[in-house]
Amino acid sequence: MSQPSAPSRRGFLGQAALGVAAALVAAAPAQSQIVWQQDQWKFPEFDAILHSKRRIRLVAECNVIEDGEVLGAVRNALNAMHYGFSVPMDQIQVAAALHGPANLLNYDDFIWQKYKVGEWFKLDDPQTGKPAERNIFYPSKAGSALHYTSTDPNSPNSAEMDASIQGLQARGVTFLSCHMATEAQARVLIRRFSLKAQPEEIVHEMLAHTLPGVIVVPGVVGTVTMLQSVGHYSYLKIV
Repeated sequence: MSQPSAPSRRGFLGQAALGVAAALVAAAPAQSQIVWQQDQWKFPEFDAILHSKRRIRLVAECNVIEDGEVLGAVRNALNAMHYGFSVPMDQIQVAAALHGPANLLNYDDFIWQKYKVGEWFKLDDPQTGKPAERNIFYPSKAGSALHYTSTDPNSPNSAEMDASIQGLQARGVTFLSCHMATEAQARVLIRRFSLKAQPEEIVHEMLAHTLPGVIVVPGVVGTVTMLQSVGHYSYLKIV
């Protein structure tokens, strides 16, 4: 009889995230703010995306970090739509909806360093070869000013080959962070580091270190549903 194969790291992390999320509400103290009302988040900013008039609208959902696969997929989708199908960039709206472990892509170096995100998810910093203590997926190799040295879309030094969050934001991609995932991750961090802080303290700290331009939504699953049913977005799942 064949033995069942061992779960992959990707599968394990995805299952772990789902398990934490499933237990979140049951374990939540009364003062938790797991369920957000419309006036508690940047609804007007999201509403503008929801009702975008751009001809092509895509939401890419992802709950795994891996090697930043969602970023490469979004970059490739933009290039294919713009160059392969001649859709003007100002007629393309892409939203990257991140939850589970992938939600941590939405937070800055302070969170990555303090909570050892690189060590947690076995992500090495290419500059040091050690577990990342900074969000290695945010900064563009073209620098903060995004000075690309090539206009050839096939060149690794072009905007079209830039799969950083910063570079994709410059091309019009909106990143969405899952508030419920942040709540779940705060509880994991308290257990992981034996912290005395309350979950909402960690949540507020994380929200204060959201990357520029990121919209924190009440929950990614509900948000994706709204984008599909109301905004008529096409859907892409990155697994």
